[in-house]
Amino acid sequence: MSDTKFRVAFTLVKGIGAVRLQALLDYFGDAETAWNASAFELTSAGLSAKLAARTLEIRASLDVDQYFAGIESQGINILTWDDPDYPAHLKQIDQPPPILYLRGNITPEDTWAVAIVGTRAVTAYGRQVTDEIATILAHNGVTIVSGLARGVDAVAHSAALKAGGRTLAVLGSGVDRIYPPEHRSLAEKIMTQGAVISDYAPGTPPESANFPPRNRIISGLSLAVVVIEAAETSGALITASFAADHGREVFAVPGNIFAPQSKGTNRLIANGAKPLLAVNDILEALDLTRNIERREIRKALPTDPTEAALFQLIGAEPLHVDEIRAQTGLPIDRVSATLAMMELKGMVRQVGGMQYVAVREESAPYNT
Repeated sequence: MSDTKFRVAFTLVKGIGAVRLQALLDYFGDAETAWNASAFELTSAGLSAKLAARTLEIRASLDVDQYFAGIESQGINILTWDDPDYPAHLKQIDQPPPILYLRGNITPEDTWAVAIVGTRAVTAYGRQVTDEIATILAHNGVTIVSGLARGVDAVAHSAALKAGGRTLAVLGSGVDRIYPPEHRSLAEKIMTQGAVISDYAPGTPPESANFPPRNRIISGLSLAVVVIEAAETSGALITASFAADHGREVFAVPGNIFAPQSKGTNRLIANGAKPLLAVNDILEALDLTRNIERREIRKALPTDPTEAALFQLIGAEPLHVDEIRAQTGLPIDRVSATLAMMELKGMVRQVGGMQYVAVREESAPYNT
């Protein structure tokens, strides 16, 4: 926890983002040592003289313990890159945010997430489509990710909640500065069935420059992005662009060629996005039709000591099957068979090259 406090402190220094923070951690070994470093040491670590001076200025005016206690007193949780609960998909993007602030919680269920974004000036058609897509996805165990904005975002969050599903709202402000203000009640509901998330420090106002960067988090949290009604200059198109960069699927709902709200989505389709003609298009493309089946199998099948041993060994960092066999001393065929069953039950994920990571839940899968 001590190192987390100092990582948070560095995010208050304008100009220190993911790349520079990682460079400081690599040079000094931990954030606390870096925070207490001299200007000379900071420049030796790669900061410019101006940025080193800015760091010392912030340090002189900030009581780290008091600031961190203030965050905790508001019920705000903090995730860093090293936390096992840091979203796996988001961690895979280029320069993932070093710090996530959230109110609510992120669970392993949120691994299966789809972003729904679009115009604030949503039409009746767009509202109907958004509601239907979010509802069906939620019924299939898919978490809905959006930005809490007016229009499509709010409809998507509300539909997911009404369907009893989970939803994540990514803000362009601190999680204590809900914007727009009329969505405070919606945000409170989201916190009970998901989380309100931001990489901006608490207290950060909803400035216009904050919103385009937050769209990369919306994309990063998701397996796919669905754009429903977007003008040619819509922020939803920025999210779609990030999704393409992140290797995510991009779906766009076709619309009236004469409607301003459909010009952006129709253009996306012309440029290669998949036209979304039915929700099953998403479910089939991402193999999400197995999601409920996977969860039911996980509940129905009992665990055993072998699963428990493997689950205890496998963590957030990829571990090769040969290393798992070596550390457990179990026969390779038994390890492989157990891993296959654990993957089916959603306890572990294979991340390529016969390497596995754990999908943690609040309670242990096996009690001795």
